[in-house]
Amino acid sequence: MPSYNAPVKDMMFLYEKLRDNKNYNELEKYKEVNSELVKDILEEAAKINQNLILPLAKAGDENPAILENGVVRTPPGYKEAYKKYIEDGWTSLSCDPKYGGQGMPRTVSAFFDEMLSSASLAFKLYSELSLGAYNCIHHHAPDEIKDRYLPKMVEGKWSGTMCLTEPVCGTDLGLLKTKAVEQPDGTYKITGQKIFITSGDHDLTENIIHLVIARASDSPKGTKGISLFLVPKFIVKEDGTIGARNGISTGSIETKMGIKGSATCVLNFDDATGIMIGPKNKGLSQMFTMMNLERIVVGIQGLGISEIAYQNSLSYAKERKQGKSNNNKSQNGNADAIIEHADIRKTLLNMKSIIEGERALCFWLSQQTEVSLNHDDQKIKQDASDMVSLMTPVVKSLFSDLGMEITSDAMQIFGGYGYTKDQGIEQLYRDNRITPIYEGTNSVQAADLVFRKLLNKNGNIIDKFLDLVKTETNTNNEKIKPFIKEFNYYLDVLKNFSDWTIQRLETNKDDVSAAANDYLKTLGYISLAFSWIKVLNISFKDYEENKKFYDDKINTAKFYFDKVLPRAEQHYKSAITGSLNIMNFKFS
Repeated sequence: MPSYNAPVKDMMFLYEKLRDNKNYNELEKYKEVNSELVKDILEEAAKINQNLILPLAKAGDENPAILENGVVRTPPGYKEAYKKYIEDGWTSLSCDPKYGGQGMPRTVSAFFDEMLSSASLAFKLYSELSLGAYNCIHHHAPDEIKDRYLPKMVEGKWSGTMCLTEPVCGTDLGLLKTKAVEQPDGTYKITGQKIFITSGDHDLTENIIHLVIARASDSPKGTKGISLFLVPKFIVKEDGTIGARNGISTGSIETKMGIKGSATCVLNFDDATGIMIGPKNKGLSQMFTMMNLERIVVGIQGLGISEIAYQNSLSYAKERKQGKSNNNKSQNGNADAIIEHADIRKTLLNMKSIIEGERALCFWLSQQTEVSLNHDDQKIKQDASDMVSLMTPVVKSLFSDLGMEITSDAMQIFGGYGYTKDQGIEQLYRDNRITPIYEGTNSVQAADLVFRKLLNKNGNIIDKFLDLVKTETNTNNEKIKPFIKEFNYYLDVLKNFSDWTIQRLETNKDDVSAAANDYLKTLGYISLAFSWIKVLNISFKDYEENKKFYDDKINTAKFYFDKVLPRAEQHYKSAITGSLNIMNFKFS
């Protein structure tokens, strides 16, 4: 089984040193959240993830969730761990104190998400969708519904799901068949089948609150006729107590490549009682409140799995002796630890530079998210919202794709042992493989970025991003200027790529579609460089405070700029060759 030590030191570095953001610091609701409190939270989070949750990864893989006589049973140890998990308040970390939450900002909860993803992604998924459902209800439901459902969800006694996909539709939700028929009392009867429902049924909570998209009988076809419904596993009475079983059954659970401890269900709704959330026919936009949060969290999943893969690769590379390095000075022919080989060192530094850049970018994005939700100035809120919108597909796709690269490289470092089950490295690869697929495939994310996010009703969002990063990386520190010079070169690459893409949106959309993933990658690698510039600024400024720590940051950043960032230009050069050959190719 892999070992894991939560990177609390690096997380606290980000919280203490990169927290200085004018708009974020203006948020009154987080004024009392100080470094001492955050450190206490993260240290406790590290303990529960390292000691309680981590062993569940192997347990869930070897003894997957099962469907038994109509009941979904979670793997051994899950129920006991979940009981401790909610008793310690981890489901309430970022929730509204009005409903029993702790009110911590996303700059803190994102760190916890990463830890939990490192420890056991399968276990994490039982509470993750609950938080998404909580946010959706919190944003769109009337107070009566919030008061009835949210306290138990915040406490963790009830969980939640997101029910979108059907046998006939996934990405194109306008094709959905699930029907909603209004009743005299204002409720609806929901009938249809939903597939690939994460945590759709299980034995961890007293109730499961399903958020279901369906079409009312008098609604138009397509996405314009979709409404959102709250459909509980057990009917909830007006006083908040649980009543009769609703018309929901589990048809089957999927047998999967990875995350085997997580129950991925086929759910059948047979005249199930549901409550419409928000206005009729506005369900898709309401559901996006949940989906956008989940997409960022999926990116964090890729980061978390990358971190544990890196930690174990580094430890193994220090211990495993194989071959003589170019600098071997042994007189008796002894082999060196493989970390002495240049290629292994390059691979480890590649992992490290990507992971630490991702974590810093997530911290910045968490700040932008909080500003977009809570700032008093509407323009500042909108500008932050634009940045979140732009970065959401980037974080989801880039982090999950790089998670595949990093877990694959981890297996390579372990060699034959990595391919066996003994070390647990191959499980990290299998568990992460879902992250580029669910919550909208990475191809869908790329298309969403280039066709919907670059330009919107608020103007040219990518130009806003370029202006912002230039402002935030402006410095007089001479030591950082070589990095700034290189960074500005790649900003020009991004500008040229953006202009090319926007022009092709008018003249050749196949060119744009073919280039979409390349564009996302280019923007992503440059965004990580932006994060590293922010880290470097602190590292040079505060160097004397902790020379060893900051030397590590500076040299890791140098590797990223030398060896990883050039990928951005490679993607650009490939993309602008266009799509003519692709579309004219005759497949036999």
